[in-house]
Amino acid sequence: MAFSADELRVLRRALAIALHPMPLSDEDVQDCLRLAGSVDEAVGEAGRLRAFLLADLARYRAALPGSVTGYLELLQDALAAGYDPRPDDLAALRALRGKPLAAALLERCQILAERSVRARLAGRSAAASAPGPRSRLLALPGGRAADREPDRPKAP
Repeated sequence: MAFSADELRVLRRALAIALHPMPLSDEDVQDCLRLAGSVDEAVGEAGRLRAFLLADLARYRAALPGSVTGYLELLQDALAAGYDPRPDDLAALRALRGKPLAAALLERCQILAERSVRARLAGRSAAASAPGPRSRLLALPGGRAADREPDRPKAP
């Protein structure tokens, strides 16, 4: 994920405020909300890209042996990005093991698959789990809310 210079400025300011809470101006609150929106959008886009790449990998695997070069390249990229090889990948690589790159990838995928199975049996995920969806930022101290008195519960 890459940030623009302006987004980095807002991020630095937000981190400083988190470490040393103080009232925020309306502009600071809006900047933080825009940054949170940009991060949410980037996370969503990364998920869509990952889904597209995995679908592309499945299409290349289904078109084997004619798509062997493209499939092996996509599989290498997917493994580098943390992809956990599926049984279909192992079967495809076994069928292609006459090619040196496929044989090397088969060995690598077998190791990764074994780790994954052991981790599942131990009750945890082998791949680095992605953070869960973060809750939306609803309010920050400061801004317009700091100018008025906080709501107090009414006495019965």
